[in-house]
Amino acid sequence: MTLKRWFSPRRLKVIFYIIVMLILALVGYRIYLIYFEQDFSAVHADQIERVQSELAGKSQLSFTVVGNINNSVGVFERTMIPIINQNETDFLVSAGNAVSGGGEDKYRALYRSLSHLEMPYLLTVGENESSIFGSFHFYEHFGPYFYSFKAGNSQFIFLDTTDPDAYNFQLYWLKQQLLDEQPQHRFVFLGDAFLKPELDSPVDFAEDYLVDTPFGQDLMTLFSRYQVTAVFSSDLHLFDRQEHKGILYIATGGAGGLVLNNDTSFYHYVSVSVDGDNVSIDMKRLDIGQNQLMKTLESLWLFIHSLFYVGRLNFLLVLLALMAVAIKLYTRLFVDRDYYPNFDLDVEPFRNKPLRVLMVTNNYLPFIGGVPISIERLRRGLVTLGHKVMIVSPSYRDQKKDENPEEIVRLRSWMALGKGGEFRMANPISRRARKAMMAFKPEVVHIHHPFWLGWFGLLWAKALRVPAVYTYHTRLEHYAHYVPLPGPLFRNWISHSLVRRFANRCAGVIVPTQSAEEYLRVIGVTTNLYVQPTGIDFERFQQRDEAAMEKLRDQWNISADDCVFVSVSRLSKEKNIGFMIDALAELRRRSARSFKCLLIGDGEERAALQQRIDDKNLSDCVHLVGPVPPDDMAVYYQLGDAFLFASKSETQGMVILEAMAARLPVVAVRSSGIDDVVREGFNGFKTREDRTQWVERVQQLLENDDERERLADQALSFARDFAIDRFAADVAEIYAHVLASEAERKGVRVSAKES
Repeated sequence: MTLKRWFSPRRLKVIFYIIVMLILALVGYRIYLIYFEQDFSAVHADQIERVQSELAGKSQLSFTVVGNINNSVGVFERTMIPIINQNETDFLVSAGNAVSGGGEDKYRALYRSLSHLEMPYLLTVGENESSIFGSFHFYEHFGPYFYSFKAGNSQFIFLDTTDPDAYNFQLYWLKQQLLDEQPQHRFVFLGDAFLKPELDSPVDFAEDYLVDTPFGQDLMTLFSRYQVTAVFSSDLHLFDRQEHKGILYIATGGAGGLVLNNDTSFYHYVSVSVDGDNVSIDMKRLDIGQNQLMKTLESLWLFIHSLFYVGRLNFLLVLLALMAVAIKLYTRLFVDRDYYPNFDLDVEPFRNKPLRVLMVTNNYLPFIGGVPISIERLRRGLVTLGHKVMIVSPSYRDQKKDENPEEIVRLRSWMALGKGGEFRMANPISRRARKAMMAFKPEVVHIHHPFWLGWFGLLWAKALRVPAVYTYHTRLEHYAHYVPLPGPLFRNWISHSLVRRFANRCAGVIVPTQSAEEYLRVIGVTTNLYVQPTGIDFERFQQRDEAAMEKLRDQWNISADDCVFVSVSRLSKEKNIGFMIDALAELRRRSARSFKCLLIGDGEERAALQQRIDDKNLSDCVHLVGPVPPDDMAVYYQLGDAFLFASKSETQGMVILEAMAARLPVVAVRSSGIDDVVREGFNGFKTREDRTQWVERVQQLLENDDERERLADQALSFARDFAIDRFAADVAEIYAHVLASEAERKGVRVSAKES
């Protein structure tokens, strides 16, 4: 049977109903655990009080010592506890490794197992107790890691061997405890094995024993000096009893953990009786075991219980995953879908209609960046075509004082992220902004970022009952270093998920290149995508200001023989400028032709990049120009002979088109966005992120004037197709398609006369 036939609609329906039942069962079980599983804290305080109360004034007592419980339900809880309860011992001591791991879930499972005991109990901190933040959970639920108490005529001392930083203090504390002369007997409990066992067990992997450590030697000295009766530990999966320098050392590890059930490693517990001066210590072997299948089922049940009682986040993730699968199956099985575009869509009523467009962005002028510049060009182009545009953006200290509030609504900025305030957390609940938007009555909300104000842009669009359009400007996965999360988590999951979820909530998504469209389809964007390259102010880059260019030549000491390279980008890690600086150092070694390189832009990496330039002895030919106002950029482009670029985080590379509009051929690192604008051997070159290859192409433009001129002419011709007027007209056409699609979806008929 083929896979396709196996996943027939009938079988998928069965799977869907099973998943729905699982969701209901898990939610019900979660509710049950909330109301019936009790919380607990400071358990040892209550247990010690019970022991001392029951043994007050007595010279006889008995207790049971177990080791390596390891959250065993089948062996310890169901088999050993009933036997220990029948022995009517006064209390039970775990000598360590009562849990299989230090997670909150394991502690709660242990507490539930210990609740079956008919006597008080006490725990020793072992390696398992302290693993995975277990020390915190032990302290929260049971109490301090080392402690002591007296009961009857005996003293009971619990030590922590898992934290070397506390060894010195513990030795001091232990000495103070042992100075008490009243107890006739002293029993010490610690997690790590003290002596190497007389019998070797294949299931024990410990190589270091306390007797071989300075801490262990100091402990033995104190044990001998104050005549400790017995020392118990649990780090081994066997029973071992040895006398060393007059002190009895007992290792017990058969309470449910890894046991082979042979002559060396077997299930057992230790029974201790105190009668006046006499102490009896006996090992009780248990001929029990557990079927492997039952042990696997026990582990599975413990995992499920732990997952849904303690791991609230895990529970939600599993529940959401099941719901996502159920929704996916439902849409596949019960919802009819037409994957072809609507070729009968009537766009004409919206095509020649002046539109009111609300644009929402997390950054805007006067901040200098690709997105703000792109938004401003689109605004100007749309206004020229007769449309009305209102921009909602954060406020800036140096913004223009005479801005028209009917065109730009500034939201008060709470905080700025990144050097220069690239991303600003602005107040999205401004009453003034809400009133302005309501008065503007937009027909389209155009969002430029998939987070913060972008989220509120979606809400505003929904409240205003108009479609939302999103422009995919930025590859978020390359900005992981700005986010306080593990880099791989943000790059590989969160960024893609964020873009996908946001884009699918919009009526249309504008992408600057074919490669960006392919990326969005791959990550699961199903909404309508429109490929529309960002426009450039083509005419402005044709104007030459010879006086301004001469002033720049003097400022940067550029001679007539120098070939001038220009690069424009933010000075940040994702722009890969360090690669470019290293490559220029190699270019200088390889070529006799002199050059100057002007790196325009600012950012948090500026100091580090300047240091790199100095270290490479490039300070005379590579200059960090700093930020340049958009109106002055044409002069720098016109000054150049070629444009260099190394960023791999672009969706289009608008500065590359600007450089081409100023008749500059380009050498860039091949990546998304770059691949669509740089045509190999036509308007420039693109290479792998390989320094040797990149340098060879730059050297080719540096030393071959004829080829550089040929590529420059073709770059100018290529850039002419991206002029602002054409860009704005194309975006207006996209708005018309989105509005027509929304009207079709809502069943609203709009005629050309009504528009």
